[in-house]
Amino acid sequence: MTLTQLRYLVAIADSGLNITLAAARVHATQPGLSKRLKQLEDELGFQLFVRKGKSLDAVTHAGQHVLERARIILAETVNIRAIAANLRNEARGELRIATTHTQARFALPAAIGALSRSYPQVSVHLQPGRDSEVLAQLEAGRVDLAVISTAGAPPATGIALPAYRWHRVIVVPQGHPLGAGGQPPTLDQLAALPLVSYDSSLKPDSSLRRAFEAVDLHPQIAMTAGDADLIKTYVRAGLGIGVLAEMAMLESDTDLRALPADHLFPQCTTWIVLRRESVLREYVLEFIAQFAPHLDRRDVVRALAADAAATEWPAVPHWRERPTSTPPDAA
Repeated sequence: MTLTQLRYLVAIADSGLNITLAAARVHATQPGLSKRLKQLEDELGFQLFVRKGKSLDAVTHAGQHVLERARIILAETVNIRAIAANLRNEARGELRIATTHTQARFALPAAIGALSRSYPQVSVHLQPGRDSEVLAQLEAGRVDLAVISTAGAPPATGIALPAYRWHRVIVVPQGHPLGAGGQPPTLDQLAALPLVSYDSSLKPDSSLRRAFEAVDLHPQIAMTAGDADLIKTYVRAGLGIGVLAEMAMLESDTDLRALPADHLFPQCTTWIVLRRESVLREYVLEFIAQFAPHLDRRDVVRALAADAAATEWPAVPHWRERPTSTPPDAA
């Protein structure tokens, strides 16, 4: 049994049992990957996957147990390499971040820019996705950390570090009647208008939906997108009123107006999520310090080694209070 075989096994599982996709992810040939899988099954004496013809149909019960252990072993090899690199004071490497478009576009640039100046030999790879995809990438070990937001409790996966708090805003074209009265909008007014918001608004447990349903109203979701820039684009096109994160509004959005919604929807928190018991490279700790400077580096390390639930984090700043609260406009 080799680490390569275990890596191929996990890649197959994480690729939806698609051998071609798994081979591409691990930079192997499809025949080579299939051969290694067969060798592993022969050594173990049982099948790891249920087969239908030449295709893999499901993971066997025994395969589930092997997969669980394989993930642990591969995670520990990453930890050992991180320990060795830190002891060598190695300043090169890569930082892989799974996050949503809003965080990647509007919140992360300043911290990544600062990291690049401190560690010019570290490459950063952003993997934007929908909320449901971000944590899955972290669990699968394809990224070093995740940056994601919730309107309630922290994510149940991994160790969640609170980065900052934020609210949603109502976005309308300049001159729209909703902003003409000088008063903040009400849920009754919004319920009568088509809304353009994030994909998560379609979920039954969406905090946006719950806010309307709490007062027996039902939102008219005209369009959803995972991309805040797209939401603004379709507000401009007249599809509806936008509901999006406040940091997604830029000074260059002069044709749009952001109306406060703090009184309508619950506050959200953006979290940095790490795998439990992972050993962080020094440049990962530097990124966390840049993105969430209120977090003490020693507390972060202790939380990874023990239990983040037992860690007393300091007061979490609001987006408007952060020194990087005005993101640079894109060219």
